[in-house]
Amino acid sequence: MKAVILAAGEGKRCRPLTATRSKVMLPVANKPILEHVITALAKNDIKDIILVVGYEKERIMNHFEDGIRFGVNINYVEQKAQIGTAHAILQTRELIEPDGEDFLVLNGDNIVGTEAISSLIKKANGNATILVCKKEDAIGYGVIVSEGKYVKEIVEKPETVVSNLVNTGTYLLNSIIFKVIERTPISSMGEYAITDTLQIMIENGMDIVMAITRSEWLDAAHSWDLLKANPILLAQNTEEKLQNGTIEEGAIVKGNVSVGQNTTIRSGSYVVGPVIIGDNCDIGPNAVILPSTSIANNVSISSFTQVQNSIIMQDVRINTHSSISSSIIGSNVDIGSNFISEEKEDLRIEIDDTLHHADKLGTIIGDDTVIGANVVVKAGVMISNNCKVNSGNKVHETIPENSTII
Repeated sequence: MKAVILAAGEGKRCRPLTATRSKVMLPVANKPILEHVITALAKNDIKDIILVVGYEKERIMNHFEDGIRFGVNINYVEQKAQIGTAHAILQTRELIEPDGEDFLVLNGDNIVGTEAISSLIKKANGNATILVCKKEDAIGYGVIVSEGKYVKEIVEKPETVVSNLVNTGTYLLNSIIFKVIERTPISSMGEYAITDTLQIMIENGMDIVMAITRSEWLDAAHSWDLLKANPILLAQNTEEKLQNGTIEEGAIVKGNVSVGQNTTIRSGSYVVGPVIIGDNCDIGPNAVILPSTSIANNVSISSFTQVQNSIIMQDVRINTHSSISSSIIGSNVDIGSNFISEEKEDLRIEIDDTLHHADKLGTIIGDDTVIGANVVVKAGVMISNNCKVNSGNKVHETIPENSTII
């Protein structure tokens, strides 16, 4: 069985992090989201994978190459214009249709577990099978209206409660889908959506069924959603591991903590897992790293700095006496001493003139940014790429790219 992974989109709601990488390449537990999806497929012995790429495709292709390092075989198809999921799937027709076999379709920016994929395959039936999960609050998701196992309607993001069965965007499809895609009209959003294609099939009497999963499925709609996925994947994938790293005498390391090659945790530091620390990192002395934190390669965290429930990307320098919580720090960021990211729950964050909800967030800092000493960032405020914040500032509002705060 082949699997098609949709990985062409940008993910504008995850800016500033997606200004330099596609959403599928955002890291969770020190691996791109897309890598977790590929791993889940490989564990189900699905190793023939087609990646539909577009935005920042070179970064994806350079990381995964032909897939051999990940135990799979990858072919690439380009979606030159990102005009919907049905259009993306149609680009794979020449690689799928000649076999005449059913095939999987997954979103490269969703965390979907190994057991969820297994459940979909086992329960597959009819002309198409949709993987669904139950959510008490399904507002903001596409949902399924069903009769028994049969899907009667797919409703995209209803404003009132229609169903608590959420469409995960993961499908097992028959190759007949390509002929129906050709008849799918463009939506009011200017896209060719696979949900519209499936609705046409339903209206023409074809059997579309659902497979309910209780395994993990997480949609990284916003950058702060990565902070929900990070502890789950850290708990599953992190084990006590020391790969040619050094834990100095006087450092305390508790729980599942993975330490990469040439990394040093210096005396007086306190690390409590689940935590993953990459290669060539320098932690402490007297630094505190608390649970649900992932630290990528080439990161230095200086004395008396505390980091918890955060994602720190590669090539980051965090100076002394700083406090970072529930935050995401992009690549090649330099943070001065006495930096504080305030944290708050139940936030309303404005993106493109629309308010979005975050359960909990400190800050998000884009790539190539330099922050001076004694800076405080208000909860929910983001600092974009290539910015400079001079010492002594309190940042109250989101800072656009290439800005300098004097």
